[in-house]
Amino acid sequence: MAASFPGFPAELFKFLKLLKENNNREWFNDNKPQYKEYIVEPVCDFISVLRPRLEKISKYYVADSRAHGGSMFRIYRDTRFARDKRPYKEHVGCQFRHVAGKDAHAPGFYIHIEPGNIRIGGGVWRPPNPVLQQIRSRIVEKPDAWKKIISNPTFRKRFVSVDGEQLQRPPKGFTKDDPYLEDLKRKSFFIMQQHEDNTLLQPGIVSEVERVFKSASPLMEFLTLAVELPYHKR
Repeated sequence: MAASFPGFPAELFKFLKLLKENNNREWFNDNKPQYKEYIVEPVCDFISVLRPRLEKISKYYVADSRAHGGSMFRIYRDTRFARDKRPYKEHVGCQFRHVAGKDAHAPGFYIHIEPGNIRIGGGVWRPPNPVLQQIRSRIVEKPDAWKKIISNPTFRKRFVSVDGEQLQRPPKGFTKDDPYLEDLKRKSFFIMQQHEDNTLLQPGIVSEVERVFKSASPLMEFLTLAVELPYHKR
């Protein structure tokens, strides 16, 4: 287990750029040692160092540094029903899910690593309808709490607003004159802050991710409690 993290290697970006140009099994198999050295190993080290910091935000969100089945998403794409048959993702994704969550649709903090597209934040992505109903109901029942989160200066500086694909009309059971109608129409609730590629190469990347996660924490707590799961900030 790593005690500190020096920053991601520059070779990580080089590998992802080459993968984008050579997204096929033959090339990937030939370069699998580089994938393990420049992607898997540093990402796992990063997750290990982040773990105690995440626990201070919420002990219920998990940073699992295993190379397989942990917080880092598999690089292999599921192409069974997809028109796009590229076998590999051209980015690295890490989701730190609630201990009760079993899939990517559970609430979670998230990091997206892709050349020219570094995003850090969290939320819940395309949850099932019963979960959406719980989140929407909590917004209606606790409008002051919701307003406090989305109007907080620190929140707005980092994330501007909550994002997520929206319905065209109010969801069933909700009125069109609700003050937070645009949020109620969302099918996902997430916040992401964009970063420069160079940020990942610095020794301070773990501290920066911790700061972003702390800024995201009020929204994450709201979403977690909405789906009747514990959050508990220490």
